[in-house]
Order: sequence, then C-alpha cells, then structure tokens
Amino acid sequence: MKARVRYAPSPTGLQHIGSVRTALFNYLFARSVGGTFILRLEDTDRTRSSDEYVRNLYDTFRWLGFYWDEGPDVGGQYGPYVQSERFALYREHAEKLVDMGKAYYCFCADGSAKKDEPVEDDGDDQSSAGFGYPRTCRNIDPVDARRRVEAGEPHVIRLKIPLEGVTVLNDLLLGRIEWKNADVNPDPVLLKSDGFPTYHLANVVDDHLMGITHVMRAQEWIPSAPLHLIMYEAFGWEPPQLCHLPMVLGEDGHKLSKRHGATAVDEFRRKGYLEAALINYVAMLGCSYEDGRDLFTLDELARLFKMEHINKAPAVFDYVKLEWFNGQYLRMLDDKELVERITPFMVEAGLVSSTATEEEAARLLAATPLVKERLKYLSDAPDALRFLFREPELPAALEFIPKKLDLDRTIAALSAARDMLSTVDVADHDATEAAYRERAAELGFKLGDLLMPLRVAVTGTKVSPPLFQSIVVLGTDVAIKRADAALAHLAAAHP
Repeated sequence: MKARVRYAPSPTGLQHIGSVRTALFNYLFARSVGGTFILRLEDTDRTRSSDEYVRNLYDTFRWLGFYWDEGPDVGGQYGPYVQSERFALYREHAEKLVDMGKAYYCFCADGSAKKDEPVEDDGDDQSSAGFGYPRTCRNIDPVDARRRVEAGEPHVIRLKIPLEGVTVLNDLLLGRIEWKNADVNPDPVLLKSDGFPTYHLANVVDDHLMGITHVMRAQEWIPSAPLHLIMYEAFGWEPPQLCHLPMVLGEDGHKLSKRHGATAVDEFRRKGYLEAALINYVAMLGCSYEDGRDLFTLDELARLFKMEHINKAPAVFDYVKLEWFNGQYLRMLDDKELVERITPFMVEAGLVSSTATEEEAARLLAATPLVKERLKYLSDAPDALRFLFREPELPAALEFIPKKLDLDRTIAALSAARDMLSTVDVADHDATEAAYRERAAELGFKLGDLLMPLRVAVTGTKVSPPLFQSIVVLGTDVAIKRADAALAHLAAAHP
C-alpha cells in the first residue's frame, strides 16, 4: 500500500510555525515516496473550535503553496474529513470495544461510584485523560451495566488498560520506547457522556479507517502513544508507523512561543516574508537535505527528503537566519514580481492607490531596483520608497550637517550641489558622479560631504537608495524644489 500521511490540526488557534513544520514534513514525505497527503480537522473540542481558525488554516496553506490531496475542501474517498461529521463512527467503535470486553461503561462522578452524582468526563488533554481513576466501574457485571445504560443513566465509555505487561513503540526516529502498562493512564475515557469522542478514540479510529500508514507528529504527543497502541491492539488493527518529530525551540532553549517573537504564520506574512523563504527555512528545522546548499525549491525539498535525515535533537528557530533566507529570496525576484509583492504594502501605507495609476506603477517599477538589495522584508518597502511618493518632512538642521562641517559650510555645499542639478544629466550616473567629485575638490569638500545635505533634502534622511538614481525616478525639477526648500529651512536655523 502506498504511504498515506495526515496533518490533523485542531481548529482552536492560528496556524503557527510548529504546526506548519509538522504539516510540511508530512507533505514532503508523501511526495518523496509517491504517497498521499491528507488534511483532517480534529474539531472534537467544540468549545474552542472556530470557523475563523478553519479559514486561517486554508488561507495559510494556500499562501504557503503546498496543499493536501484529500481533505474537507477537496474531498476524497475516505471522508468526511471533519471529526464532528463522524460521531456515529466513534460511538459504533466504542460500543464495539465494550462488546469485545475491551472497554466498559462507567457511571462514576469522580471515580468513587457515588450514587446520584452526574458523570464527570475526563479531560481531553493530548497527553493524558483522567490520571488516577481507580477503575471503580471496571468490574460491574456487563449485563447490569447495559441495563443501566438502557435505563438512561449518564455514563461514559472507558478503555480497559491491561493491568500487566508492557507496551512498546518502535519509533522511526527515536527507536524503541517502552512503558509498563501499570504506568499508563488508567482506563481513559473514550466516549463522553454527551456522546462526543475524546481525542484518543477519534484519532485512532480515523487513522485506521483512512488507511494512514505513517504518523509524523511532535514529540509532545509521545505520552499518548501507549494509549493509542493499546487501543489498536484492542481493535485487532495494525497501527501506523510513528515518527515523533523534535521540538522547535527559541534561542533560550525553551519551546518556541510568542515571547521569542512572531510564531503565527500570519505574523510572518504581515511582516513581509516570502512564502518560499519561510518554507525553505522551516523545512530545515531539524532535517538535512544536501550538503553545501541552503536554498531549495519545494520540489527539490520533496525529492531530497528522507525520514532518516531528521535529527533527534530539538531544532532552534533563528530569526536572524530566517531574515537571511528572506533577503536571498527577495533578491531572486525579478523587478516586476517584486513590484507586485510590495504593492499591497505600499497601498496599506497610503503611498499608492488600491488600483495603482499608470504613473504610480511606472514609478514603482523604476524605483524597485534601487531598494532590492536593501530590503529584508516586503514591509520595508514603504519606508524605503516613501520619498518618491510623498514630500518628505524636513528634519532638524543638525541632520543635514556632515560631521566635519558647520552650518555655513553645509549651506554652501547644498547650494553648490543644488546648482549642479541644472547642468548634469543625472541619468548618466558615472558622468554625474565624476562631475560632482570634481566640484567637491574645487570647493575643498569630500564628495560625501557635498552630497549628504542634498541627499537629506531630496529623501528626508541620511540613509537612502542611491541618490542620483533616485533623482532620475523623482525628476530633477522636484529634486531642485526640495533642495530650495531645504536651503530656506537651513537659513531659518541660522543664528
């Protein structure tokens, strides 16, 4: 049978880096072996599940550019792929375990079988459910238990954990892990009193019925593995092969969280990361591909992915390294595509209209090459290009003054640089720079000291894209007007 893997999130929060890494590894493994990648929504937690989070899930993976072969929105022969639409299956299988003597009805409120108290469901935590239950109802006569159920007495269904022996997991990454059955969560709830399944029952039933062959999930799920394996054995089913992935940590050695910075994929998207950069970096969190290379396309990652190349040790999320990846991918974009990518950020900043005019589009296309090498994120573009679309505010006089000049010499430098704009062809950058270098020498200035006041006048800041190329995009007449305004500004600051 071909490999079948699944990404099975609970729609109780935004998609974050850790969950995307799990989904990506499953996708890459499926593609590397010609298998099938499945999405299943595990929405049994009805109090926290939300349509908003489902929409975020779909939006995230459409943006990232890798998707499932089967799922709620694309269909498939093993559906439905939403657990809340499969409740009849879970009750059927829970009852089947009771009939087989592998599970039982429990009428306890708190494990002490007190009469007339309502049944209290065990928690539906990922790693445990109801630790400490003393198996009070385990030995009730099945006939009597059935009679009580048919009489309408509130109840749950609990799994019978073997009292002796061991349960063994042969993890594809971590190797052999062994638990004494006496240490496993005693008789956890499978079906709650309201008819809702716990995570554990739904997970095992769905993986079996959907033909899942491999489960790749985070190591935080290891404590639930013996429970699931015992359930597979109770049903008489072959369990899928399990691979528990290393955690993703912050640089302080703790599990990656908001205190380390952005973790939700939406935050990275709003910041201006490219999806290709994010995928490339996340794919390398705890996995190696090809020596001597850092940059891979999604297809290359799928071709090179091998489960045995996953590291056992936790991966550290390095925001500086991700920033480097993003810069590399930004510079690989051609100018037209980069314009398309930065335009939404320019619109949000109010620098271009939502349907960019022909003039705005032409200016963006001309300006983009000036900042391409400087951008770390798409969101850097508005600040870098603002002076080309809006009149910059004139900073304080001190901002115009080079380190070794005073106000009078600065005014002289700006006046000379301004006058030259009328005599040079700024489109010929080399000739323009040579002319300004010669003029600087005549006036006893360094070239940088001659140009800095002009740069601040034209762009509003000391740090900007190349000055003469910027003036070409802006227009010489506009640059001269800004220089004149700056000269008046400096004159007004004269003591």
